Amino acid sequence: MPKVLESRRVGRVAVNEVRSLLERHGHIVQEIDGVNDHGEDLHVTFVRDGQRTADSLAVQVKGGVSVRTRRGHRVQVGDHGDNWRDGTLPVLCVVHDPERGGLFWANATRQLRRAEALRKTLKSVVLPRDSLLDDDTAEAFVQRMRSYLRWEREGIGRWADMADVEFAPDDIVKPFMNDCGEPMVFWQKRGEQFAVLLHHDLDWEPVNIEERMLYFSPIPFIGNIILDEAEAHWLMGCFKATEWWRRPLESDGTA
Repeated sequence: MPKVLESRRVGRVAVNEVRSLLERHGHIVQEIDGVNDHGEDLHVTFVRDGQRTADSLAVQVKGGVSVRTRRGHRVQVGDHGDNWRDGTLPVLCVVHDPERGGLFWANATRQLRRAEALRKTLKSVVLPRDSLLDDDTAEAFVQRMRSYLRWEREGIGRWADMADVEFAPDDIVKPFMNDCGEPMVFWQKRGEQFAVLLHHDLDWEPVNIEERMLYFSPIPFIGNIILDEAEAHWLMGCFKATEWWRRPLESDGTA
């Protein structure tokens, strides 16, 4: 009789655990046939109040002890890096390790983009031991991923990933592309007296900026960052357009 490999059994258990958890919370999970499995095992679409949302992602599932590390788990990227980083759907890695508590997850797309910003090649996706995904954490996980997918649809998610920051739902985020094709992002949080600049030339390291720091002569600059004229005018427009969002929360009657 043909022998069923242990690795197949472990893999099937892992996939079933992920699918069971998400379906138990009402979400749509479509398994990808093994013949067409090129680095993703599941497609997930989130459901809210019984209604299908526009938020979908892909999941690569692993099981067994082979991906364990002392601090968590690692999933090898292999030749999936370009697809996981730049594909149509963001990709998560989920590991099933019942001896350590069940399911653990990480955003592979985000880690790959951050590595790109740092000019590094990511060989494996890291899943920390505190990244547990279970019935107790499922709702927070879904909310976090739906917020992430919202910014992804708006074309801004990549820059958050590269800067290793997370935009809140009520943040004002304004992207800009200079004439050299270099992207920049103006990021204003509610009630903060400063904004944050994310810039390709700054390796996406967040820089706090204020309108009083912006000068147009003798050359355009903000803080110690030299700008071209278009960038300076864009920043001025961003500051003017978001002045109301920097007001203290109590000043406009909202708490």
